[in-house]
Parts: sequence; C-alpha cells; structure tokens
Amino acid sequence: MIKKAVIPAAGLGTRFLPATKASPKEMLPIIDTPTIQYVVQEAVDSGIEDILIISGRGKRAIEDHFDRNFELEQRIKEKEDETYNEIMNLSSLANIYFIRQKEINGLGDAIMYARQHTGNEPFAVLLGDTIVDSVIPVTQQLMDIYEQYKSTVIAVEEVPRDKVSRYGIVGGEELSDKLMRLNQLIEKPAVETSPSNLAIAGRYILTPGIYKALEKTPKGKGNELQLTDALIELLKTESIYSKTFEGKRYDIGNKLDFIKTTIEFALKRKEFSSDVLAFMKEIIRDYEKAN
Repeated sequence: MIKKAVIPAAGLGTRFLPATKASPKEMLPIIDTPTIQYVVQEAVDSGIEDILIISGRGKRAIEDHFDRNFELEQRIKEKEDETYNEIMNLSSLANIYFIRQKEINGLGDAIMYARQHTGNEPFAVLLGDTIVDSVIPVTQQLMDIYEQYKSTVIAVEEVPRDKVSRYGIVGGEELSDKLMRLNQLIEKPAVETSPSNLAIAGRYILTPGIYKALEKTPKGKGNELQLTDALIELLKTESIYSKTFEGKRYDIGNKLDFIKTTIEFALKRKEFSSDVLAFMKEIIRDYEKAN
C-alpha cells in the first residue's frame, strides 16, 4: 500500500513573472484555492496521509498556507465566518513535511531529496502545478495498478498527434484499453517517430529503484537531472506501466491554461456559474460587434 507522496514545488515560475517574483506559482489561486491545495487534496483523497513537499527559495508561503494561523482563526471564528472550518482543516489534511531543494537542477534532482523520507517504500509523485479533475483521484487510479503489478506506474493522457513534440511520450505493449507495459519513454519526440500519442501527465507511483536509476542518470536537457531520463534507466531493470487516467488535467504552468482553468472551475461552482456564463456571453457579443 502506498503511504507517502512527494510534491515537487521548487520551480521558479518564470512564465508568471512578475506575479511569481515574491509568491510561488503553486500558490496562484484558482478562484480562491491555491493550486497546490488541489494537489494535496488529491493525495489525501487517495488515502495518503504523509506528504513531503519539495520547496525552494521564496516558497515559504506554501509552508505557511498549511500551518496554523491563530489570529486569523480567532477572527473568523468570532465573525462566524463560513470559511472557519475550511481554514482549520488545512492544517490537518495530512502530515505535511517540507525540504528545500538547494538548487533548481531538474525534477529528477528534486525527487532525490525525498530519498531519506520515503526510504525503501514505493511512493506517489504529484507535480505541484498540475490539477486533475476526476471522480476517482488519479493517484488512486495509479495506486490500484501498483497493487496489481508492484511496479512503477505513470499517468498518461492522449494528446493530438501533431503536438507530441511538446511532451514526454510513452510506447509499449497494450495490456488493455487503458493500460500499457512500457518499452519506450521519449522526451519530446518528432511527430513521425513518436511511438504513440500518450503523454506523461504529472502523476507517478515510483518504486525505490528510482533512486539508483537517478544516480546512474547523467544531466540532460538544460543541464538538469530529468526524471524521464531516470525512468528510461529504470526500465533496464524493472517493469514500468502506464495508465491512461480517467479525468481532465489542468496544467497551470502557463498563463493561457491558467486562465482557461479559472474559467472552467468558476463554471463548476454554483455561486458563480450563471453569472460567469452570462458575463462570457456578454463579452463575446461585444467582441463580435467590435470586430
């Protein structure tokens, strides 16, 4: 059974400057909820209670977010604010630990910081800037596959064939409609040589063998230690499976997708949906008139 999760959240967030100069990109809110809170909640909803967040310089706000704030709690309690229970629950979602990645040397390097915490256990990895909306949490979907095969499992999603060069792509033997035993992992392949249109989607169950694989992996793109490269190394000694997950992934790593995600989540909330939809129709009508 998977008991621990690791959330890498040390990236600089340069695509969101100047907003991320003083605030972590993982704390950018989707309406009123920071992105990383959705990620932590997914881990908790999957039955994980022990979470290590890999942070970095300027990321103290993440730690503060999941800590107690007694003055704030007292004030909203006195006002009988309906957010009181939500604020109180933040500090008790899970056992959350933090470690700082001293230098930004890639996702693989960030995972190495979890070695002492996870020990000889398999563990989940959830990227801190990716939200997945699903009935069954994606991490739980991967955990179910792990329990069957006791091997590394990677979440993947179908992407347009002409866009495979933007992603890490997997290939292998199809075991079922949604499950594959991998024999290839290729970072940003050319369209004509891509083994599939299944892209790695920011959720993993990793075995402890990943650490030895990382030790053997040279630095790759950007002179950083890449997790995909380490998975290719791991594939030499262990089986790796991919699961085409059920749900919709929201990549908060760029501005356009952040805007789209905010709009979609607003439309899902009863207190906003009708007003937001009416506003969107008005904006579209005014835009069409002007053009």
